[in-house]
Amino acid sequence: QRHLVDSGGGLVQPGGSLRLSCRSSGFNLAYHAVSWFRQAPGKEREGIGCISRSGRQSYVDSVNGRFTISRANAENTAYLQMNNLKPEDTGVYYCAARLREGFNELHLCDYKYDAGMDYWGKGSLVTVSA
Repeated sequence: QRHLVDSGGGLVQPGGSLRLSCRSSGFNLAYHAVSWFRQAPGKEREGIGCISRSGRQSYVDSVNGRFTISRANAENTAYLQMNNLKPEDTGVYYCAARLREGFNELHLCDYKYDAGMDYWGKGSLVTVSA
């Protein structure tokens, strides 16, 4: 059964750091671009960043410079490193994967739209509070 397993959420103080993990099960994550989304309480889900098969990254302005997405294909895992966390970063974080197996898709990823993703994690709760 193919799915994503995300983990690593928790409670952290403002200014602190957390790292979320996203591991594929039943399929090779190396052929997929990985995107991260979050949903704050009472708000719609928003995309915050992505990483292509080649490792190229893109981020929304609100997290650029604080969050870093990486991947370890040998482990079928992607990561979201979050530094200098703020209370407004509180929410449920989801990873998603989209098949990008074509040679011309090597550098492609997107996070602005959640439609078209092939797999989703169940979400990890991140709470930033003093």
